[in-house]
Amino acid sequence: MSKILKFDTVHDYNTFVGVETLHPLVSSIDFSETKPIRQARKRYGFYYIVLKDSSCGDLRYGCNYYDYQEGTLVFVAPGQVAGNDDNGELFQLKGWGLTFHPDLLRGTSLGQKMKDYSFFSYETNESLHMTDGERHIIVNGFREIRDELRHSVDRHSKSIITAHLEVMLNHCRRFYDRQFVTREHVNKDVLSRFEQLLDRYFESDNPQTSGLPSVQYFADQLHLSANYFGDLVKKETGKTPQEYIQLKVVEKAKDKLYHPDRTVNEIAYELGFKYPHHFSRMFKKVVGCSPTDFRENETA
Repeated sequence: MSKILKFDTVHDYNTFVGVETLHPLVSSIDFSETKPIRQARKRYGFYYIVLKDSSCGDLRYGCNYYDYQEGTLVFVAPGQVAGNDDNGELFQLKGWGLTFHPDLLRGTSLGQKMKDYSFFSYETNESLHMTDGERHIIVNGFREIRDELRHSVDRHSKSIITAHLEVMLNHCRRFYDRQFVTREHVNKDVLSRFEQLLDRYFESDNPQTSGLPSVQYFADQLHLSANYFGDLVKKETGKTPQEYIQLKVVEKAKDKLYHPDRTVNEIAYELGFKYPHHFSRMFKKVVGCSPTDFRENETA
C-alpha cells in the first residue's frame, strides 16, 4: 500500500495540483487549470468539496472502495482520508475543488453552523448526485468564491467568502433533501431492513450481552455512515434513529409488562438497560407514566 500524503494547509494542496495560493485559508480550483498528477491517498487538514466531471473508476475512501461516477459532489472533513493508491500513471483532474481551513470559519456565523452540514461525515457512496440545474448553481458558487479570491485581500474578504460558502452549503443541503425524496424507494428498503434488524436484535440475547443498540450499530449493519443513516430516517419518519430505537424498546417493554411474573427491574435488564431507573425514566418520557403505573392500569 502506498503512503498517505498529508495536506495540512490549503497551500500544501495548491502546490500538489499546481495552482497559485491566493488566500492562505481558502482556494477555489478549476481543475482544467491544474497540472496532471499521480494518484495518491490523501489526508486533509481542511474541508474539501470536490465536483468531479470525469469518472476515475473506484475511489478509496477510508477502508472501502466506491464507484466514483461523473458529476457527483463529495464532501471531505478535516482528518479524513480519500484517494487511490499510486499506480505510476499521471491523470488530469476535471471539474472543480473547494478547500477551506477551519480557521477561516472562526468567529463567523457559519463556523457555528458547520455541525448542521452533516454530509461532511457521509461516506463517498452517499455522495450528492446533482441534476444539470443543481450542478449549474454549484459551479457558479465555485466561480463566485474564485472571483472574490482574485481581489486583493482586505477586511471584507472573509465575510464575503464565508457568505458565498454558506449559500453554497445551504444549496447542497437542499439538493440532498431532493435526493432523499427521489430515492424514496431505496430509503423505504433501508427503513424496512432497519425495522428487521431492530426486531432481530431484541429477539436475540444481544440486549443482555451487549446492552441497548446504538445508532452506529445499525448504520454499520446497513453499510451507511451514521450521519447519512440518521438524516435518512429523520426525513422518512420525522424521528431520529435514537427516537425510533426508543419506541421499539417501549413496544417490547409493554409486551413484557403484561407478564406479572417479571419485575420491572428484570424487564429493564432483559431489554439491555444497565440501570433499571434509566429504563423507568425513558419509559415515562415516551409513554407518560412509569412502567409500574402502566402495568397496574393495563392489567387492572
